[in-house]
Amino acid sequence: MINKQQIQHFPITIFAIVMGLTGLAIVYEKAHQLLGFPQWPFIGILLISSILFLNNLIVYSLKTIMFPNEVKKEFFHPIRMNFFPAISISMLLLSIAMHEYFTLLSVILWYLGTGIHTFLTLYIMSYWIKNNFEITHSNPAWFIPIVGNVIVPIVGVDILGSEAMIFHFSIGMFFWVVLFTIILNRIIFHHQLAEKFLPTLFILIAPPAVGFISYIKITSSFDFFAHFLLDIAYFFTLLLFFMGYSFMRLRFFVSWWAFTFPLDAITIASMLAYKMSGSVIYGTLASVLLVVSTSVIVIVAYKTLTHVRKKEICIEE
Repeated sequence: MINKQQIQHFPITIFAIVMGLTGLAIVYEKAHQLLGFPQWPFIGILLISSILFLNNLIVYSLKTIMFPNEVKKEFFHPIRMNFFPAISISMLLLSIAMHEYFTLLSVILWYLGTGIHTFLTLYIMSYWIKNNFEITHSNPAWFIPIVGNVIVPIVGVDILGSEAMIFHFSIGMFFWVVLFTIILNRIIFHHQLAEKFLPTLFILIAPPAVGFISYIKITSSFDFFAHFLLDIAYFFTLLLFFMGYSFMRLRFFVSWWAFTFPLDAITIASMLAYKMSGSVIYGTLASVLLVVSTSVIVIVAYKTLTHVRKKEICIEE
């Protein structure tokens, strides 16, 4: 049972757990459809992520009522504010996972997620413009509010059509390039990321990987631009695994969940590439990445549960 102090220090970043688990559920749904995997892992993981999302939403709503100043501090924090759209992205991912099985609920979640995410995109973008930030405030988590728009078309194409969804896709892709330039400048020419934010480097994989999935959904074409997005995602995946020793030495933080959704995204993208091309290479990559993404989430989930039992989560930093 969560106590009052834990509610007070319940972090917005914890919604990244829902993103990672729901992404894994989608991975296993695609594995069921394309690789002949059984369906029960998809159902089980989706059930866990749905319950966790509702739990997090209830607890954070209680925090908003009981400790509004704590929520306000997070909402205006130059780094933490970028994790609020993880709520709307969680809704969109649950919508994707449920779309073929619970269509009405999927559509409701999509409308809610799209509306909230659009508002947060406009609000955070305007906040960036109206306030002064230091270059050291920037990190890959800045991709979440703006580049998260590329998730909208994945179900949105079936609801409103491809023409309407190009709007969100264009926003996400344009600001992916802009923000990547800022973040690369910060990483190379300024102080290194703090240890707890190093896992957010994996977020670099997500924009091109999800962009590839979204682009295929809009155009149904595995053309040059689709290959470009997928290959950029593969490059960042290789780069980060090349740097693997740096991540293996890290102490545990909730930010470890930043490892998970990007790995889910590149796995799903590989499965989609296999579906579109029939290439054994993409099928092999998809199978390998499925093992990697599952293994990473199992390790991160185990570490998280260990620290929950030790009451080292939801404490004052």
